[in-house]
Formats: sequence, structure tokens, C-alpha cells
Amino acid sequence: MRLPGIEGTNYTVDRPMFKLIRQEIDAMIARDPAARSRWEVVISYPAFHAIMGYRGTHWLWQRGFRLTARFLSQILRWLTGIEIHPGATIGKRFFIDHGMGVVIGETAEIGDDVTLYQGVTLGGTSPSVNSDGQRGLKRHPTLEDGVIVGSGAQILGPFTVRKNARVGGNAVVLGEVPEGATVVGIPAKMVRREQDDRFCAYGTPLGDLPDPVARALEELGREVQTLRDKVVALEAEKAGEDNTPEKPRIVASSE
Repeated sequence: MRLPGIEGTNYTVDRPMFKLIRQEIDAMIARDPAARSRWEVVISYPAFHAIMGYRGTHWLWQRGFRLTARFLSQILRWLTGIEIHPGATIGKRFFIDHGMGVVIGETAEIGDDVTLYQGVTLGGTSPSVNSDGQRGLKRHPTLEDGVIVGSGAQILGPFTVRKNARVGGNAVVLGEVPEGATVVGIPAKMVRREQDDRFCAYGTPLGDLPDPVARALEELGREVQTLRDKVVALEAEKAGEDNTPEKPRIVASSE
């Protein structure tokens, strides 16, 4: 995804930590016109606090301090309203706009330049069914680079939302989303697919966006009209047969 002001950034593990943090802040500024300075992001953006806290808890989780990581992540949840499991995998320049109510599950994987809005859930489909058997297994979705998920959307299950896909607000996604696709509705249906890596707020492109329900009703209406035309043609054919005069029958004489 192209974000103004941060193109060409090359992350390497040997860069000083404060430079990595600055790049995270700049990514937030690039996607939120309400952010006027880096200090404003650091002081007043719960997404920044949650993501920086996640980086620390994830470090602990990877090194076996899992109870400590879960405890700290719970504190971060109380402070920010954003719940990120320390076992999740999150890439660079991740941004959660507004943030309240976001839930990211343990086995979720998030690529670079991904944006989530408030109320998004990256969850599993049946966490209460055989919980012991599901431990250590992939249960949550994978979001590839450049994905945007609108407010209130629920992405449930161990499938992949491909690169630069858009998920509209309040959609419920239960299966894989192709690269560059826009999905909306419950359950989510694809309404557009294009190779466009420009930022799209709330995952909903502007302009004439087709309504999948309206499109289905239009197709149903066309099928009904086709059936009516066939019925009319059959009735006309039958009426023509009924109006045909009977030919006189010739009776052979016995004389």
C-alpha cells in the first residue's frame, strides 16, 4: 500500500528502536488527517499505546513468559479498549483507527500496512468446541499486506484475506477473500475486485458500489419474467389448438 510520506522505508532489525517507533507514528499520521503531530499520536492515540504494548508482550510470549504476557496484555486492554493477544503476529505500520472494541485472537496473522477500524474482530468460529484439541492450531484469520477492515466487521476462521482486500463495515466474513476484492454484507459477498493499492477509508470505496442483494433480486426478477413469457407462449399455443376446426369424419358405407 502506498502511504504518503513513508514510501521507500526500509525496515531492518539493526535500526535503532526509536526510528522504528517513529515510522509507526508516521504511518498513523499518513492515514488519519486528524493527527497533527507525532507528539499528539504518542500522547492521545490508544492504538499507538496498544500496538507498542503488544510489541513488548509479544516479545515476552515468544520467550516463554506467557502468563506475564497475558497479564500485561489484559492491562493494556483495560487502558485502551483494544484486545490484542500476545501470541498474534503483526507486521509493520499497523494502524487501528479509533480502536475501541477491537479484538485480535491468538493465532491471527497481520501483514504490513494493514488498517483496522473500531469494533473489528479477528476471531475463531467455534472456540468452545473441543478447546483442548484446538490449542496450538490455527484458529484465526490471516490478513495480508494492505488489507483494510471497516468498523464492526467480523472476520471469523482460519482463512486468508488476500493482499489489498477491503472489508466493509459490519460485514461478517466466513471465507477467503481474493486479492484486491471488496466484500460487504452478512455473510460477506464480493461486490468489486480491482488491483488498487490506494488507501480506502473504512474499507468502502466511494462511488457507485453495487448492492449484492439488489443485484440478486434483479436477476430473480429477470428469471420470473422469462418464465411468464414462456407461460404466455404456451397458453397461446394451446388456445390455437383448441380453435382449430375439426375435420369431418368419413364413415364407410356397408352397401
